[in-house]
Amino acid sequence: MTPLAEQTTTAAADALEAAEVAVLPTGSTEQHGPALPLGMDHMAAHAFADTVTERDDAVVLPTIPVGVSVHHRQFDGTLYVSEETFEAYVEETLSSLAEHGVRKAVVVNGHGGNSAALRRAARTLRQDEVAFAPPWNWWDSVTELSGELFDEAGGHADAMESSLLWHVREELIDPDELAAAEAGASEGWGETVHGAALGFDTIDFSESGAVGEPTQADPEKGERLFEAASEELHALLDWLVDRPFAECWSRPHR
Repeated sequence: MTPLAEQTTTAAADALEAAEVAVLPTGSTEQHGPALPLGMDHMAAHAFADTVTERDDAVVLPTIPVGVSVHHRQFDGTLYVSEETFEAYVEETLSSLAEHGVRKAVVVNGHGGNSAALRRAARTLRQDEVAFAPPWNWWDSVTELSGELFDEAGGHADAMESSLLWHVREELIDPDELAAAEAGASEGWGETVHGAALGFDTIDFSESGAVGEPTQADPEKGERLFEAASEELHALLDWLVDRPFAECWSRPHR
């Protein structure tokens, strides 16, 4: 169905009555090295959510474009909010949707830094029996495929992210800068010294802002990732549509 933000309030009344589940795309506006745009994460989430508009049982909410990105703050253009602000915003957005009768949702997330806040928001919504809204990270749904396609540890502005955006927003990626991104990248996320996790900010371990080997990126690989992850998202939506409300809430204390 048409995204909620593009409908009138009268059309929304019918759409929300028909919807069994909602999709809330979340991401970030943060540095992704010299080859990818700042909006990589929310653009990816939006692209996956856009595939849901072909369904009659799901409504797509507006994308939340700024997330928990303080660890990228030293790179130009990065925007961020605190975990508490982001968590509250997502929770209250889904609470407002629940007032219109849609109490099951999938949060389609494009940014790993949002994950902890999204899980806390989902827990609160479930605990209060307001809504059931599991977060879905697109990259977690294609770990096996990404392992087949790329030889990298990855983590940020890597071959996987670069390939995906190359497929969904080709005009926004600069392939000529992938080598520069990789030249200043770290092999993996963060830094460990004698068992202590350091590297609190990306600049501590990556000069370019990238993590991984983005020169392995390819738009055809991006298409495979997008199609595979989209199938997983729709399978999750099917599961959630069929899930009775009584099975969504916490089990009673013994």
